[in-house]
Amino acid sequence: MPDKQTIRKARRAKRSGKSSSTQAGEFVRAEIDKVRRGKHGVRSPKQAIAIGLSEARRAGVDLPPPRRGQAKASTRRSAGYAQAAGQGKRKPQRRPRVARAVKRVLKHEPRSTVSHDALSRQTRGAARRRTATQRASAARKAVRTKGAAGRSAAARKAAKTRARRRAA
Repeated sequence: MPDKQTIRKARRAKRSGKSSSTQAGEFVRAEIDKVRRGKHGVRSPKQAIAIGLSEARRAGVDLPPPRRGQAKASTRRSAGYAQAAGQGKRKPQRRPRVARAVKRVLKHEPRSTVSHDALSRQTRGAARRRTATQRASAARKAVRTKGAAGRSAAARKAAKTRARRRAA
C-alpha cells in the first residue's frame, strides 16, 4: 500500500501536466526507498521498478500495460489487472495469505540490488536499448513540462556533470 505522501506527489505531477510514467516514477522511488530502509528486499532493480509500477496502476495512475513484444504475456495480463483495479473497473479479492507469503519471500531477498551502482547499471542499460531519436524526443517532451526554473536547474546539473567528467 503506497503512503499518502507518494499519492499526493503523483497527483501534483498529474495536475502540472506530467506524463503518466512520470507520475508512476513517484511510486518507483518510494519502492526503492522502502528496500533501502530494509523493509524488504528485491532480486533485481527491475523487480523494484515493476513493484512500483504495479502500485502506481493500483493507485489510479493511468499507465497502460506494456505493448505486445515488450513484455511476456503474464506480465502484460498482470499490468492490465492492476490498471483495471486502479481505474475502478475491477474489484480485486483481498488475499491476506498470499500477501503474507509474498512479504515473507521478499524479506529474504537482498537489499544491495537497489544500490546507486545497481540502479545506474539498470538505467544505462535501458538508455542503451533506445535509439538516439527516441532519447532526443523524450528530452524535447521533458522540456515542454519542465518550466523555466526546472530547465535552469537541469542545465546547472548538466554543466556540473560535464565539469566532473572533464576532471576525471
